[in-house]
Amino acid sequence: MIITKDIEKTVSTSEGDLCILKAINLSVSAGETIAIVGASGSGKSTLLGLMAGLDTPSHGTIQLGEYSITDLDEDQRAKVRAELVGFVFQSFQLLPSLTALENVMLPAEINGVANARGLAEKYLDRVGLTERVKHYPRQLSGGEQQRVAIARAFASQPKILFADEPTGNLDTNTGAHVIDLLFQLNREEGATLVLVTHEQRLAERCHRVIKLESGEIISDSKRAETVASESSQSTDSDSAIPASGVH
Repeated sequence: MIITKDIEKTVSTSEGDLCILKAINLSVSAGETIAIVGASGSGKSTLLGLMAGLDTPSHGTIQLGEYSITDLDEDQRAKVRAELVGFVFQSFQLLPSLTALENVMLPAEINGVANARGLAEKYLDRVGLTERVKHYPRQLSGGEQQRVAIARAFASQPKILFADEPTGNLDTNTGAHVIDLLFQLNREEGATLVLVTHEQRLAERCHRVIKLESGEIISDSKRAETVASESSQSTDSDSAIPASGVH
């Protein structure tokens, strides 16, 4: 589903070139859940952005689905992202002038997804926000805004979901509920999930944990016990988290 070969990312600074990533070789299979961890400045978010086609490497190649995205221009990469990718960001990235329903509908409409409104209503219901569909982001709590963002990501029916510190702006209890919801929906949809996090509890929910240090992969560990645990939880996937569960 995702393959990186000899990825490097270097940027120019006033003090000279800065190498953010070097010699990144990684393969992610369809349906896997991957956590990318490491200290601040280790290159986690940069790697996520490259894998998602939001940026281009200085060297190396990236395969996203059937596409070699390092051979594409920005317009072509945007089309690939629209076809394959969903995003959940730390800062929610909701449009303040649109209601929750409109925020969820917008990417699906842009991507030409049939019945965008019906899908938006479905996923807002799944995240427990049926009673909030007409509310604007300023009228929603942080947890509710992140649940809108999760509904928006899944409404486009992506094959790959990228999440960058999805609980970074949430308190511990709200973050825990959002994590449960994210993994529950991901199990149901069968998407590949790649997330960046500094939270151990979130990383431990993933099939694999990839640790970066100074722009290099220093470990790539599979968590067989997590796979079994996640599979055993799938029987609970039909129940939505109620609106009162996450503030």
